[in-house]
Amino acid sequence: MIDAYEDPGTPDVRGGWRYLWWLVRRQPGRCAAGALLGSTWMVLLAATPYLMAKAIDEGLEPGDWGALTGWSVALFVVGSFNAWLSIMRHRTMTRVRMDANFRTVKVVVGQAVRLGAALSRRAGAGEVVTIGVGDVQTIATALTVVGPGVGACVAYLAVAAVLVSVSPLLATVVLLGIPAIVLLVGPLLSRLQGAETEYRERQGVLTARIADLAGGLRVLNGLGGKGLVADAFHRDSGHLRAQGYRVGAVTSWVQALGVGLPTLFLAVVTWMAARLAAQGDITIGELVAVYGYVAVLVGPVAFWVECGYQLSRGVVAARRVVGFLRLEPLEDRGTKDAPTEPSVLHDPDSGVNILPGRLTALASARPADTAAVLDRVARYTPSRATWAGVPMDEIRLPRIRQHILLADHEADLFAGTLAEVIEPPRSAGNRATSHDERAAALHAAVADDIAQALPDGLDSPMDAQARNLSGGQRQRIRLTRALLADPEVLLAVDPTSALDAHTEALVAKRLREARAGRTTVVTTTSPLVLDHADTVHYLVDGRLAATGTHQQLLIAEPGYRALVARDVEVMK
Repeated sequence: MIDAYEDPGTPDVRGGWRYLWWLVRRQPGRCAAGALLGSTWMVLLAATPYLMAKAIDEGLEPGDWGALTGWSVALFVVGSFNAWLSIMRHRTMTRVRMDANFRTVKVVVGQAVRLGAALSRRAGAGEVVTIGVGDVQTIATALTVVGPGVGACVAYLAVAAVLVSVSPLLATVVLLGIPAIVLLVGPLLSRLQGAETEYRERQGVLTARIADLAGGLRVLNGLGGKGLVADAFHRDSGHLRAQGYRVGAVTSWVQALGVGLPTLFLAVVTWMAARLAAQGDITIGELVAVYGYVAVLVGPVAFWVECGYQLSRGVVAARRVVGFLRLEPLEDRGTKDAPTEPSVLHDPDSGVNILPGRLTALASARPADTAAVLDRVARYTPSRATWAGVPMDEIRLPRIRQHILLADHEADLFAGTLAEVIEPPRSAGNRATSHDERAAALHAAVADDIAQALPDGLDSPMDAQARNLSGGQRQRIRLTRALLADPEVLLAVDPTSALDAHTEALVAKRLREARAGRTTVVTTTSPLVLDHADTVHYLVDGRLAATGTHQQLLIAEPGYRALVARDVEVMK
């Protein structure tokens, strides 16, 4: 079974069926063993009625106790061996499913890492969560077909062959009847696949809404929007519930027919065999054997139906995984190197120029507009931005990432000690930081009091997303991590939005001191931060409306003055 460090291989993303087949091909030996064990187990189930028929015809009916004892012992031995085979089959198929589960998890996680910052722009959080929670398990369960599914086919052929020696008529009925039952259930499986696909899509939408609620419930409550979102969630969950009922209705018919039709078929064949026995065409032992054979066939038919059901769901899940695996990160066609010295960043879409070595602030009534500027100049979205006059898409992406850091105020914080949380990732080319550097970054972000208040200081454990800290503390921890990376160009999105006025003023002052001589850009509408900026760009509808210092813009721009003074009426 695949381990934590093994390469999962390159998945086949040409379709859901091909992905499932790729999972089978990645463990051919185990899948073959599962098919062999499943086939032997089911064939030996059919051996039980055969041995019983022999015990009746050669031992019980003529009164030969020696033969009866011999066939009874054989029945016991075969039953015991088959019980062992059943255990081994189950163990093997469990390993098949777990390998498929872990392998899918690894390729999905690998793809998420590969997409990097493009992940949130290419796939919703709800979609990724639903893949990890539901689709992975559904895909793994679908691989049951390689064991009991193959065994059911072999057992069906073996029983049909044995029935030919008993009665060609009964063999013909069985050979034609069992496939007819499967064909009757087939259309329901197609309908199930369609219903399951729609259910899966609605589930992704609802999961995304749950993620949004979990991340912004406090803000929504403060803005009075909790009721509106709750109504939307209630409506979406109602649609999902209704679709779940439709899936359940089809599933119940599939399962009912999978058990009911074989049972009805068993009654018909038993009636035919009883008439043949009454006419003297077959013996009593053969009558018992025929009943046993057909009873055994109920199991393979149920397995076929179950495998069809699981495959229908598995293909739907595999298509979602394949769709995710087909996503591509931001294409890197750059061939040029980054500028060798601090240079101007220019965004033609907004008209913003970012001069090197200065603290620049972007202010707008719509925070999304200023964040979009930073996304473009950091090349997280396609744009016409330039660096030293060179288009960003002509510069190699690793070089851009090495020199320009986009620090989002909602960036992820992983679990670990506080020292580990603030340590910038080595994958970005950062070196290990010293104790003095960590202390300086904490001081600059006004986060030193956080470390001092924790019981073990920097060694104190942090929950995922640092949920054991307040929102303002998490924001300062994120800023600390960005400052520790010490990039040539730091682009910070609303780094002080969750801080009180006193702390905000300190952060603005210390940020300017810590980044003296380096290019720093912040998006904000706080006058406490804007007053420390060398240059302020005021944007209206995503375009540059005015440039100057904070004091100059207060005098010359009524719209800017209204924005920073939070004067809603003037802004309108």
